[in-house]
Amino acid sequence: MAEAGLLFKNQVKLLAQTFFIKDNKKELLLCAHKYDFDIHFFDQMSDFVTAVENASDQDLFVIDLDVLYNMQNDMQQQRRQTMFLSDLLQRLPGHHNYVYLQTVRQGERFLLQQKLVESNCLAYAEKPISNEVLVDKLFNLFGRHKRGETNVIVYLGEIVPLNTQLLAEHSVQLLHSQDARSLHVKVKEMQPDIVMIDQSHFLNTEALVRVLKKNIEFDQSREIIMLQQEANTVLARHALDSGFDEIIQKTDNDVLTRLLLNRIDKIRASKDLISRDRATGLLNKIGLQKKAQELIRRANREGKCLAYGILDIDKFKLINDTWGHYFGDIVIKRLSLVLSGLLGEHDLLSRFGGEEFVVIFWDCDREQGKLKLDAMREAFSNIIFETRPGENKQFTFSGGISDFPCCKTENDLFLQADAALYQAKQAGRNQVCLMQDLPEAGHKRWQY
Repeated sequence: MAEAGLLFKNQVKLLAQTFFIKDNKKELLLCAHKYDFDIHFFDQMSDFVTAVENASDQDLFVIDLDVLYNMQNDMQQQRRQTMFLSDLLQRLPGHHNYVYLQTVRQGERFLLQQKLVESNCLAYAEKPISNEVLVDKLFNLFGRHKRGETNVIVYLGEIVPLNTQLLAEHSVQLLHSQDARSLHVKVKEMQPDIVMIDQSHFLNTEALVRVLKKNIEFDQSREIIMLQQEANTVLARHALDSGFDEIIQKTDNDVLTRLLLNRIDKIRASKDLISRDRATGLLNKIGLQKKAQELIRRANREGKCLAYGILDIDKFKLINDTWGHYFGDIVIKRLSLVLSGLLGEHDLLSRFGGEEFVVIFWDCDREQGKLKLDAMREAFSNIIFETRPGENKQFTFSGGISDFPCCKTENDLFLQADAALYQAKQAGRNQVCLMQDLPEAGHKRWQY
């Protein structure tokens, strides 16, 4: 078992009814281990609280509300030995969030739902829920846990009417501009989620919004808001006809900030549906294209280099044909966790399609990129997969690296890295090749 600690980087602490643990522990552990996390089971509240207090911020904490029926050893001095819900919630450490499991009947009680969401609730789920589904949902929560993204608001006006500290706490960057005629350039460079324009600038330059929206590269999910100093129906109607998505009246800075944060949350959720891979939580092909273009523009502005890597699991068709597509999905998800854990703060990672991933290393030349992708390859190849009881296998991937500024566009970066990947496959797999190793002639893609 010494190897288990190395294999399972993520941990779940589960407080549950004693009989649930007896009936489900073995199967739950088998499912969880396939997804690269371990589960620690508790039926005593005091033990669970101690474990939570000493846990990592990356751990997940799950509470089955049927634990209220358990006899609690530390309550022997009281007239009762079971807990009320209020006992449970009051004893939970307040610096962590929790996943609650409840019955359908419990889920129908609004006051109970209200009490849970007001008690550090990360998520809740209804039972019965199969072990496979529960483990898959917990895997997705681990992915959501790990990496946040910074959103951007551009404000065109004189004095910033927002709480900048509150924005920063929610990973929102505020860019202030006072020049209406350069606004379209700033929006193109920074790709903000929200553009807020003070009404005075609209009155001076009515074409502002049309200049932004007529750009063929304009992001349709971006909101353009006019900040109105006081109610004016005629002006509001004119602004909406000119292309503004919303009119907001000036109010307290803190209230206005919270209003924009709520809009940012909706934009994040909407973008995730479009730009995220449902199985791994990583960027998909659409999401990568937008983020890669932004990163290239930034690298160009700041004089930085980028290493662009494509990797593909070796003989993945054979994996699916031998052990089934369910097992193949597990291999993909485990690889996504390995790659995510080795990313830098400004790097990008995408599940580009099937068993193929793309990683972009920020401020990194091709040789450094090769070293980083090789480290990822080695980490993945060391993972032990249980294909059948008592039968373990290890798998590999091959990779290719190109770089910016040698390649100027995202398409060129992809084509050159893809050609290097083809060479790695042809040379025997389980290796990373550089763009500079390639002959002038074109290439064809590998089979699997």
